[in-house]
Amino acid sequence: MCGRYSFTSPPEAMRRLFAFAGPIPNLAPRYNIAPTQQAPVIRLAKTGGDGARDLAMMRWGLIPGWSKGPDTRFSMINARAETVAEKPAYRGAYRHRRCLVPADGFYEWQKRDGSKQPWRITVTDQEVFAFAGLWESWHGDDGTPAITSFTILTTSANDLLRPIHDRMPIILHAADHQRWLAGAEPAALLAPYPSTPMATLAIGARINSPRHDDPACITPLDTSPDPSGAPGI
Repeated sequence: MCGRYSFTSPPEAMRRLFAFAGPIPNLAPRYNIAPTQQAPVIRLAKTGGDGARDLAMMRWGLIPGWSKGPDTRFSMINARAETVAEKPAYRGAYRHRRCLVPADGFYEWQKRDGSKQPWRITVTDQEVFAFAGLWESWHGDDGTPAITSFTILTTSANDLLRPIHDRMPIILHAADHQRWLAGAEPAALLAPYPSTPMATLAIGARINSPRHDDPACITPLDTSPDPSGAPGI
């Protein structure tokens, strides 16, 4: 799964990669983006011609348009690629409302000796990359303001991440961004990202709390080899 991620890069880096219309937002670096928080999302624009994109701030945790509203008892921060086309909560967005979720790292927790070791995972040859996402707009019956929200698709882990967790977010190659947004049949797009251009870094427990959102969240631990064979700490 993907339960936390980061976007610490300059907003101009999003413009270079995603070529969205409109002003560049004034976004502070985010080291620990957590569910229910607002985060930037790239989607197809309603105006501007074929392929035009815009940037919107959305709530992380999909709220289906037909639901009664946000309910933290049900986690919709991730959608499994294997079933996303059939699940009632996701299939409408899968067909009509796909998005790109900008990131420059994400986190997974590895079970070890009764505790959980957090890891930061990056793509070493990309300053910014994109998760495959879906978005929805929910409107309350009582006239409350609409809530736009998103989820991140996940798939089975690649060889690098499998010792840490059995799932990983779907990272799209830049050449596939428009195909994903346009609704291309995504069998090949939803495969695990290759291990070679990715890196893992063991970090401290500060990342565990969503109240913490600062550079100390990604401070590395000792990187000596791990005799268990997992990526070293």
